[in-house]
Amino acid sequence: MRPLTHNLLSSHVRGGGGGGPRGFPLRLQATEVRINPVEFNPDFIARMIPKVEWVVLLEAADTLHLVEVPKEPIQGYEHNEEFLRKMHHVLLEVEVLEGTLECPESGRLFPISRGIPSMLLSDEETET
Repeated sequence: MRPLTHNLLSSHVRGGGGGGPRGFPLRLQATEVRINPVEFNPDFIARMIPKVEWVVLLEAADTLHLVEVPKEPIQGYEHNEEFLRKMHHVLLEVEVLEGTLECPESGRLFPISRGIPSMLLSDEETET
């Protein structure tokens, strides 16, 4: 699971009770991480920047011990190759192979296995 995916995921476990957006952000814990080179596509990264929840990204980067993560988008990022390459690396080349995601409201843990988060819920967790 890439940080870009983590940045977009939320939990829909019934019975939470927190005050923020339901089940977001998921708390990431990684036990195995790898760097997987991906072809650089500056246009894709530039289109994704406005969709990134920066607080969530910075928390995940801290958890993953990533040091070269920009603290926020810079002015004119669309044309700044250095910034786009850093974001490309963080969002697409870092991959969590094993670990968990924790719902901030319910405490429910979702496993990440072989890079795939399992977000399946039981019937009891989804009933309204």
